[in-house]
Amino acid sequence: MPIAVYAGSFDPVTRGHEDLMWRSLTFVDKLIVAVAINSAKQPLFSIAERVEMIRDSIGNDPRIEVREFNGLLVDFARDVGATLSIRGLRAVADFEYEYQMALMNRHLNNDLETVFMVPSIDRTYVSSSVVREVAKYGGNTSGLVHPVVDAALRKRFGTDGGVAP
Repeated sequence: MPIAVYAGSFDPVTRGHEDLMWRSLTFVDKLIVAVAINSAKQPLFSIAERVEMIRDSIGNDPRIEVREFNGLLVDFARDVGATLSIRGLRAVADFEYEYQMALMNRHLNNDLETVFMVPSIDRTYVSSSVVREVAKYGGNTSGLVHPVVDAALRKRFGTDGGVAP
């Protein structure tokens, strides 16, 4: 069975991301979670913090490897021997961008196939940006993220979950 890469900023990793990670293991032997260094974004958490939170969230399953990457996904996938790229689609709004990226990736590396997955129904509304916004204003994120991530969000925004002074 193939090696897949699941790339994203994971800022922070959510239960929706975890859902796709675990479910992808039903059709791949190995999943490489590729945490992107994106110079166009101002992340809430550093690359090292995001990698560590993902590792804490998924435990020590040897089938999942977490690595950071910079540059083109197709080059990273080629370097790690991945033939599949896992992409999550929460809503129709995600499709156009993901479709364009899949076509470009195929143009750049014909050996990399994109697999679109939809989250479990109870995770459809969860996104990193929504989680950050809820945490910023002191809302409860405990069901949306792993407890380690929830604690990191509360620490980042202050002990009560609101914006730190």
